[in-house]
Amino acid sequence: MKNGYNVKLVSVSDTLSAISNDKSLMLFNIIALVGGDSSILMSRLNLTRKQYYSKISDLTNAGLIRRKTGRFLLTSFGKVVYEAHVLIGKAVQQIPQLKVIESIESTEFPDSELIKVIDTLITNDNIKQILINRQRYNNLENEKPLRQRAYSSIHKAVVRANNLSREHIEELR
Repeated sequence: MKNGYNVKLVSVSDTLSAISNDKSLMLFNIIALVGGDSSILMSRLNLTRKQYYSKISDLTNAGLIRRKTGRFLLTSFGKVVYEAHVLIGKAVQQIPQLKVIESIESTEFPDSELIKVIDTLITNDNIKQILINRQRYNNLENEKPLRQRAYSSIHKAVVRANNLSREHIEELR
């Protein structure tokens, strides 16, 4: 226990597993949007008592929901997971545009133009930012060998210059 709260480490696979089927995801969404008490949630989703309690247990054990005064609410972690889930849903809606961007990325298209294409095709700002940041990161990774070669060349030139300076000093003596 830390600060009066039970701290339990949850893995990404535990989290995804808890919302991996349609009924669990719908239950999670309903709790996220309106909260809920047991009888309403069970009847809305047409779940047996056993199915309901199993799914509630999975969501609770994954740290996504908690019970407060007879109602289920999202935890802080659950709120983050919910927003990520919403973002994934928005990305699913833009799969055709994402496929176009992928096909352009596989060509020798200038980065500045690719960023303009991303800006035009993608309507969601979060998805747009992810793609642009990823493009910039990939460019930095691709430039590393070039930078390393440049630094190596500069280092060799400095060493050569130092050696020439030493030789020149020796000649002057």
